[in-house]
Amino acid sequence: MRKLLFFLLVPFVLFSQKNASKSFDSLGYYFQQIQYNKKANNYQNCLNYSKKAIDFSQKKNDEKALADSYYNLGLVYYDLHKYEDAIDAFVRSIAIYSTLPNSTEQAMCYYHLGMSYIEEHNTTLAEKNLNQAESLFEKLKIHSAIELINLQRAIIYKQLGRTHQAVGMLEKIITQTDTIHTRKVIPEALYHLGMIEKERKRYNLALNYMNRALNRSTASLELQSKILLALSQIQEKNANIDASHGFLKRYVELKDSIDRSFNAKIEPVDFDAFKNSEKIKHAEQLEREKESQTKAKNFAKLISILAIALISILSLLSLSLYKNNILRNESNKLLHEKNRELELAKEKAENATKARSEFLSTVSHELRTPLNAINGITHLLIEENPKPSQIEYLNSLKFSGNYLLTFINDILEINRIESENVPVEQITCAIRTHLKNIQNSFREIAQENHNIFEIEVDNAIPENLICDPTKLSQIIINLVNNALKFTKNGHVRLIAKLEEVQDKNIRIHFQVSDNGIGIPEDKQSEIFESFSQGSIEINRKYGGTGLGLAIVKRLVELLGGSITLNSKVGLGTTFSFTLPFQVGENNMVTAPVEVTVTETDETIVQGKRILLVEDNKINQMITKKMLENRGMNCRILDNGEDCVTLIRKEAQNYDLVLMDVHLPGINGTIATEQIREFNTTIPIIALTAISLNENREMLLSYGMTDVLTKPFEPEKFYKIISDYLL
Repeated sequence: MRKLLFFLLVPFVLFSQKNASKSFDSLGYYFQQIQYNKKANNYQNCLNYSKKAIDFSQKKNDEKALADSYYNLGLVYYDLHKYEDAIDAFVRSIAIYSTLPNSTEQAMCYYHLGMSYIEEHNTTLAEKNLNQAESLFEKLKIHSAIELINLQRAIIYKQLGRTHQAVGMLEKIITQTDTIHTRKVIPEALYHLGMIEKERKRYNLALNYMNRALNRSTASLELQSKILLALSQIQEKNANIDASHGFLKRYVELKDSIDRSFNAKIEPVDFDAFKNSEKIKHAEQLEREKESQTKAKNFAKLISILAIALISILSLLSLSLYKNNILRNESNKLLHEKNRELELAKEKAENATKARSEFLSTVSHELRTPLNAINGITHLLIEENPKPSQIEYLNSLKFSGNYLLTFINDILEINRIESENVPVEQITCAIRTHLKNIQNSFREIAQENHNIFEIEVDNAIPENLICDPTKLSQIIINLVNNALKFTKNGHVRLIAKLEEVQDKNIRIHFQVSDNGIGIPEDKQSEIFESFSQGSIEINRKYGGTGLGLAIVKRLVELLGGSITLNSKVGLGTTFSFTLPFQVGENNMVTAPVEVTVTETDETIVQGKRILLVEDNKINQMITKKMLENRGMNCRILDNGEDCVTLIRKEAQNYDLVLMDVHLPGINGTIATEQIREFNTTIPIIALTAISLNENREMLLSYGMTDVLTKPFEPEKFYKIISDYLL
């Protein structure tokens, strides 16, 4: 890591040493000899030339040269893993640099002092010195060094257990464009992300990060050895013993090679002789300083006499200010009391917001279980050929259940956004393909109201952009869905135009327009508020929860933009917003656009054996009946422990497992994790009412094959089961 920083700053260092060598040719010669002997692993000579450089600088009374000499001595100790000695040398160097104008060498010295404290596990002083280095680099406009400091800061956060901050900083580093400045930063960031996921026991994610780090760590043998050891440990946790032994063997071979190289550096060095000479020199320097201090004391006595006289005069003036100070203190006390009241009010407001979020999350989550029973029983009744007089009632019940589900989902979404629990992804997306997929997904909805839905994408917009495609889809899908719902026999148009270009940063202006019913002018100011619609009549005629535009507004702001509205009753509506993007590379990942689930082939699932692990009796009855209606056989268990035991003994008797996440005893995630220790082939589908604290990726990390959210749509339920039975 230090080598990378050296290459980043080498023009400045060479310039500095070039000027030094012009004035003091022997000092430049000493620095060259230090670098030459480092490459030759002759660290005894490195120490000797460092001492000569220090002596020469003191003889010439050159403060800048002396600071550079102690800095070079610190680098030698750092290479030899003598971190306490390195810290001592760097501190001496910084003490001298602080009396001189800001320089790149001073910033580098703070950086390496922070690195030394990290090795000594003194995170407080490490962070303090890295902050000093960052401040100097910014003043000197050397921005390429900031990512190195961010990496070390993330390592500190990891040591302190502040995992969330460490992950955020490391993920930002690995998304940087691969350049000569980031080529050695990104592999180490990937390694530390892998170690964090290993500690979280999310071994699949850990393997992904570690393999990426190994592929990019060819420049650092020491980092490669750490990655190989971590890969061996992770594969052991995954019960992949052969792979674990293979990585362990590579680690031992590489570590032996590194140790031999390090021993070649350190064995010939006579530290005691060098340190003794340093102590003698330091004692002589202290004696000189003592003489200077004696002179300073004598001068201080004279100053003290003059100061007493001055203080006497100032005391008289202080008396006249005494009353003013009393008044000022009383005013300050009053201000402190008011400030405390404001802090208490702020704290109460934050607690109220947190309580509301937790309440909404709990209520929404608990509503899903009975709603699953309502929707499931409705589906079963419709399938059993009800009387014609009953079909209308059942369809109304199905519509009401779906409406309530949409309402609950919208409440969860807006609550999640307002709780600031929404990470923004930065992945590469093929923007034209992405918008085309959205257009295709609305083809049937557009035909229902006889509308024409068109998209127009500026040719100047690059194909691959770095953004959060999922949130971009939510915004556009909500706006297009509203436009198609409130328009009949008309046109809906989605336009994307390039607005601004700055290097690899661009801004794109989006418009979603229609010629539908429009929004009254007196309602436009509140249309983005939660539960707001144009009027009661519109709500009754068109339906909806009134949360869609509130979600859109918050997502647009989350992505760094703002949204505006232009509408006239009877003429139509246009929503406009502008978002920032970065130009991506050739590799692209397009977020999925929700499409209609196709019907499944019933012959695929006929006679298949399904194990249902569910503790709710109503859900047991509904799910079993739905499976049997398609010709599948179902066995029910009500706890995770019995499921693990049964799969261990009779895995061959079952084709698929439906696993409820929340179970008595061990929950579904732990049961799945235990099953995966001895059976990695049987499909396990999670059944869950996902809340704010659950997500699909978390469930998959435990070994789940896929996730079905309660209450699930019957078509999607059968489709997922048939896909994995294939």
